[in-house]
Amino acid sequence: MESRSGSRWAQWLLPLLPVVLGLVLLVMDSSAQQALRNYQFDQFQRWHPRAYADVPVRVVDIDEESLARLGQWPWPRTLLAELLDKLGAAGVACTAFDMVFAEPDRTSPRVSADLWNLQGRERSIVLALPDHDVAFAHSLARADAVLGFAATRNAAQIVPGDSVGRVANPQLPEQKARFVYSGEPQNGWLPHFDGAVSSLPLLEQAAKGNGAMTFVPDSDGVVRRIPLIFQVGETPVATLVGEALRVAQGARNVTLKSANSGLGAGHASGLAEVRIGALTLPTTAQGEMWVHYSQPVAERHIPAWKVLAGQVPASQLAGHMVLIGSSAQGLMDLRFSPLGLMPGVDAHAQALEQVLSGHFLERPSWARGLESLLVVSFGLVAAALALRSRAIHAAGASLGLLVVLGGAAWWAFVSQGLLLDAITPGICVLLSYLVCSLWRHRSSEREQRWIRQAFARYVSPNRVAYLVDHPDGMALGGRRQICSFVFTDLAGFTQFMEGIDPAQAVNLLNAYLDQMVAIAFRHEGTLDRIVGDAVAIMFSAPVPQADHRARALACALEMDRFASAYAANLQKQGSAFGQTRIGVHCGEVIVGNFGGSTMFDYRALGDPVNTAARLESVNKHLGTRMCISEDMLVDTPDMRVRPVGRLVLKGKSQALAVYEPLTEDGVARAPLDAYVAAFAAMQQHDALALRLFTQLEQAWPDDPLVQLHARRLRSGELGDQIVMDAK
Repeated sequence: MESRSGSRWAQWLLPLLPVVLGLVLLVMDSSAQQALRNYQFDQFQRWHPRAYADVPVRVVDIDEESLARLGQWPWPRTLLAELLDKLGAAGVACTAFDMVFAEPDRTSPRVSADLWNLQGRERSIVLALPDHDVAFAHSLARADAVLGFAATRNAAQIVPGDSVGRVANPQLPEQKARFVYSGEPQNGWLPHFDGAVSSLPLLEQAAKGNGAMTFVPDSDGVVRRIPLIFQVGETPVATLVGEALRVAQGARNVTLKSANSGLGAGHASGLAEVRIGALTLPTTAQGEMWVHYSQPVAERHIPAWKVLAGQVPASQLAGHMVLIGSSAQGLMDLRFSPLGLMPGVDAHAQALEQVLSGHFLERPSWARGLESLLVVSFGLVAAALALRSRAIHAAGASLGLLVVLGGAAWWAFVSQGLLLDAITPGICVLLSYLVCSLWRHRSSEREQRWIRQAFARYVSPNRVAYLVDHPDGMALGGRRQICSFVFTDLAGFTQFMEGIDPAQAVNLLNAYLDQMVAIAFRHEGTLDRIVGDAVAIMFSAPVPQADHRARALACALEMDRFASAYAANLQKQGSAFGQTRIGVHCGEVIVGNFGGSTMFDYRALGDPVNTAARLESVNKHLGTRMCISEDMLVDTPDMRVRPVGRLVLKGKSQALAVYEPLTEDGVARAPLDAYVAAFAAMQQHDALALRLFTQLEQAWPDDPLVQLHARRLRSGELGDQIVMDAK
């Protein structure tokens, strides 16, 4: 009797446990739950990106072609002044620079005179020339222009003994906007920064607007929201998007409206909206607007060189809000969005497009209440079905509840522009079904335990944290350093992904990358970046390594051995996992912290980095797995290699001597002495080279370099210089 009574009480209490857990999850809002919710929102955007609307917003793009035509970055400020004047003459509504001009122009007369150590009459002549920064300031003063600054968090400025961690005299950008509060000020909710890296005071004073370019991405690095307001020190400041909207309207005020928390006067829960001129922008409590990204379109971008060359009709610019930024990969202003990698300036442009088209994504203040109601109602329904229905019926009905949750969230996104969380109520539905099914079906306890464990693994996100220790003496910015670089990439991984289950592909890729990075760390290399299946490793930074070339080569050879064995093992199991291509090069680069103030991105910038990447890429054209430059052999003269040729890489004008290391990998290569003799004849333009390579081709038909040179010689090419037409 007591047992039955206890069982009845358990049946009443069991449905409440998952519901209570779901409510606790909503209140806690853990990082894992946020990651799952963001994944849902990202997937919705991938399924339904915003349709591009041709509103008056354009990006004047400092793209690769503009750099090729007008010279490497940074350009002289006189050229930027000319660009700004041309935009002003075309009648643009405003021009916003997605860049910081924190230092004087290095090409200005005074800077050049100091650099060249000019004295006497020569110095006087040079100093009499117009200053580039002054010329740029005059153009800014004539235009409706907005400059960018980078908000910073600098722990080194913390006041000693200050328990609240305030910053001593933070550097503040010049404030152009006037902030008006509707309701209680909610500055405590805004993203807080200690200071800023601003443009030169001369330029700041000349511009009509000054906005923060800084992004605040989520923990996975994806930019999902664009801030409109920051707090620097104790002062609210506008961001680049907000300032562009204000200056374009000729407005002065920015109104911050607080969200009433429902607790009466004096209580609020952050911001509800930001009003800029005639525009009202719904925001998060932190003053951010959700970005609904569109796919890249050519209409959004105008190459900077075309504007300077006068090839853009004024009708295409008149009345437009223009952002000046860069899509050039070498300038590294790249961000992750739900749709993939994009130039940082595009995120600002897409936010402006949404504002002007009246298209907003919102996570409304009542969303949490609705999700709590769904947790309770759907959780209890799932529990009742699991306790009182057949297993198959309960499972089908619970699945139907999940479909309803997902479908409702999808409908709200597509038709109403609302971001509603279907993940947490879905978790509650699943937990209710599992817990109550386990109670009812005790005989299947082992099977149900396996399902619960599988589910637990499913909802736990796989997270990998990379910790890079910087020496105390490492300077913010960058320094010149000779480094070695190893670039790797998987051949045919896109096709491989298409042929197998995505989850299996991710597991295989994670295991592969884990070992590749471990090998790099064993050789004391620094992880520069991981992009998809590609890995970039650098040596001699941040800590200089006298033997960085030898370390890089040893690392590359071990990576090659592992990757070849890994691929061979999977191929034996029927998985078409591709070979790994590797490029190794060294040279002088700038290494340091880049990427803005919200996070430090330690990396190297310079031509040797691009050359190493190109050497990795040319493997697919040569048939090799690894290409190393001649400079890498300085510290390892005894390394067994054979010459590939003098390669003129895509986009380069100078030939680079490249070699292939000879490894014990079972590949049938021609004898080194015979290959070197034939290669020497080819270098000398000796007609004997064709006969020698033809003989080697017949004896060693699987040797890719022998095949390559034999084909070249037969087609009439002479010498060892090879011009690569593709990357």
